[in-house]
Amino acid sequence: MDYLSKLENQSIYIMREAFNKFENLAMLWSIGKDSTVLLWLARKAFLGHVPFPLVHVDTSYKIPSMIEYRDKLVKEWNLQLVVGMNKEVLSEGRTYPNGKATRVECCGMLKKDGLKAVLEKNKYTGVIVGVRRDEDPTRAKERYFSPRDKNMEWNVEDQPPELWDQFKTDYEKGTHIRIHPLLHWTELNIWEYIERENITVHPLYYADEKGERYRSLGCAPCTFPVKSKASNVREIIEELRTTKISER
Repeated sequence: MDYLSKLENQSIYIMREAFNKFENLAMLWSIGKDSTVLLWLARKAFLGHVPFPLVHVDTSYKIPSMIEYRDKLVKEWNLQLVVGMNKEVLSEGRTYPNGKATRVECCGMLKKDGLKAVLEKNKYTGVIVGVRRDEDPTRAKERYFSPRDKNMEWNVEDQPPELWDQFKTDYEKGTHIRIHPLLHWTELNIWEYIERENITVHPLYYADEKGERYRSLGCAPCTFPVKSKASNVREIIEELRTTKISER
């Protein structure tokens, strides 16, 4: 079995375990390459059907074409979409760049608090998320099944051991769990899989006429393109093999 198939099988196994163990499950969908690969894997895991809702936290600052891409895919794949938004903070005008909040504070209010609100409202006990260990040093100690505290915050000292694919999935009632099926993937793996499966991702990932492309998609005021000549998936893969620029 080739390495991409091994990655795929592991991720599908984790998603099926999560669906079997947690009653009210959802999946976070940011519209980016990682969560779109995660969505593709979910459709494979459940024979073309995604049996849980997709949660998208709309900050109102997303690049408009991202929302168009989201709605198009929801219609084509018959997906159940739940949109969360921190309308209170937006109405107060405190957000970056026009308000007094810094970029970090703005992310906390619009993304973290917005997600917390939609999860509490719908009483989701488990959320599937497309994070990878290679994204940031803080992800290095994450687990595939990661419990959160009462504030839905991660505590490195409260993570169960996961040795030899033995996962702890039995928790006290009310415990909030984050599930990370892509934890063992890299950015390069993601693009290699996109190529193999012929997955359609947002065009912003490909170089435009200015010689720029996005490696990560987010809010328009805080997301910036990188210089690139990669106009297709194969060229992105070759670029990633030699680049010295961090993903985020």
